Order: sequence, then C-alpha cells, then structure tokens
Amino acid sequence: MSTPAITSLAFLTPGNFADDDPWTGLEETLQLFEYGERLGYDGAWIRQRHLEHGVGSAAVFLAAAGQRTERVELGTAVIPIGYESPFRLAEDLSLADVLSRGRLQVGFSTGMPHAELLGDLVYDGDWRGFDLSYGRIARLVDNLRGHYLGGPDTVIHSPGNVQRPRLQPHNPGLVKRIWYGGGSLRSVRWAAENGLNLLSGNIVSGEDTDDFTTAQLNLLSEYRRSTLDDRPATRVALGRVIVPFDSADAATRARYRDYAASRHERTLKPQTLAALGPKRLLFAPDVVGTAEQILEQLAADPVLAQVSELRLELPYEFHREEYEQILHDVQHLIAPELGWRPASPAFQETGR
Repeated sequence: MSTPAITSLAFLTPGNFADDDPWTGLEETLQLFEYGERLGYDGAWIRQRHLEHGVGSAAVFLAAAGQRTERVELGTAVIPIGYESPFRLAEDLSLADVLSRGRLQVGFSTGMPHAELLGDLVYDGDWRGFDLSYGRIARLVDNLRGHYLGGPDTVIHSPGNVQRPRLQPHNPGLVKRIWYGGGSLRSVRWAAENGLNLLSGNIVSGEDTDDFTTAQLNLLSEYRRSTLDDRPATRVALGRVIVPFDSADAATRARYRDYAASRHERTLKPQTLAALGPKRLLFAPDVVGTAEQILEQLAADPVLAQVSELRLELPYEFHREEYEQILHDVQHLIAPELGWRPASPAFQETGR
C-alpha cells in the first residue's frame, strides 16, 4: 500500500455562531483563519450555509478574511449554485479575489438546500423550471473569463472614463481556481471535462457499491480518466474529519468521542436524505483518537494515498479553543508524518 505524501494542508470550518450573538462567532472564525495561517496551513476554507448559524455569503466572509491574512489560500466549500446569479456572484468573487491578492479558491455544488423554504424568496416566478445544475456553474465560470460584452465597438461611459464593458474587476487567474464538490461519477466527469479542480469529502454516492472507499476511489479514477489532455493541470483535494485527542483535556476527549459515536451509525449502510431525493449516500467514518491511532488509520486509507492535498474538515458546533487544539495537534503531530511541511509560518509556537 502506498504511503501518503501530503504537500498541501488546509482546513474547512463551519463558521458557527450563536443566534443572539452572530458577531462573536464570526469574529472567532476570522481569528481561526489567522491562527491557521500562523501555524503554516496552506488553506483556510469556510462552508456556505443558508438558514443556519453559519456563513450565508462566502464571498463576503472571504473578503473580510483576505484583510486579516496575508498568505493562506482562502476557500469556500461549497456554494450551492441554485441560489446564485452567475454574473452577480462572479462580480462578488472577483472583487474578493482582487482584495486578497489572488488567494481565493472557490468550490461549487449544484442544487438548492432548503429549496421548499427559499426558492420563492430568491426567484420571481417558477424557479422549478430553471437550470440550477451544471449549466449555471458553467455560466459563472464563463463570466469570470472576462470576455467583453457586446460588439467590438460597444463602449460604456462613466464619469471620466470610456471603456469596453466586461466583468469588473477582472482577475484572469481566478477562473483557474474554481473547484467542484463532486460526489457522483457524473459530477466528477463533468468537472474534469470542464477543467474544474475536484473536492472530494466524506460523503459520496453509492454507485454499484456499498463500500465508501471503493466508491471514492472510483470517483478519483473517473475524474482523472475524464480530464482532457489539452486542459491545464487541475488539483484534487481530499476532505476528512480528523479529531486528535493529544493536547485535549479529559472532558474534551469525552466530547470528541461522543461526537464520533453520534455519527457512526450513518457509516454502516447507504443513507438517503429527503432533500437530495433517492440518492444512496455513503459516509466515511470520522478519524478520532490519539495522533498515533489517527496515523494508523490514515496510513491504511487507500484514497489518501492517491492525493497530495488534504482538507481537514472541522466538526460542527465545536468551540474556538477546540478548533485551535485540533489544528495545533494535526499540524504538530500528524501532518509531518504524512510528508507535509508548513508553509513559512509567521512564528514557531512553543506550546498552546
């Protein structure tokens, strides 16, 4: 079995906040991005979540994060395209990317979580007949390319300026940093054929197998097989929920064990979620324990051996100090054993 060789390490956080005090939670998440950068993480990612105690606009949050950090890649996994205007969101992302000096990594998915509650609030008219799938993502990506609008003689006038119209500000590099959260063979095939980078996490579709590992290996194989030879090189990042105990106190360790136990049953057989229709979903077990135990599990993970980028998925509804402890232990005790080295951290910690 191949030994994992991780060259890029990122984390994905849910951005929790309290209903009666959203500022504190959002500020702590920004501080977590700063902390991750100081530890030398290569990427800091935020989930986009609608109607929940989390970030509803990843572009707005990442614009703020870009002003609080200097080096770390700033990602979102994932933006459900069904709620977005392909042009207006492209403007927001392009602006946030320029403000961060070209550090955005933008992940998308199809569909509309909570559509029965939000669909009529987002759209005028019957949105059920709209293309809310791959075509909508392709339109957004095309907008990011910055092609001029109208004919060659089309110009717009603004105070002190006459120019050809296109998306502004335009940063041609952003289109190369678009990711798709692919969980099915069809979706990873589409991502590869359209030159998008691939995010694969701890949920995949069960297609011809009930085994999570087999299904995810099939996804990676299909993505690489479908990547066109004339396309620029793309990236593949693997997400895993990894929760080390080592520097946690006894009460926190018990909390971690309870968290993993509450989610274990879903890994035993295919699941269906009403919001996603009849899809059979397979879940990976969370990787929880001491660094030694975690490394043993990761070394036996054949999917991890197929990638060089690892995205640490932080659990929902934990506290900032717990997130920091997880990031600290992974950075010090786990990632170096997987071949990773920190990207010039701003300081070397002597302890927590």
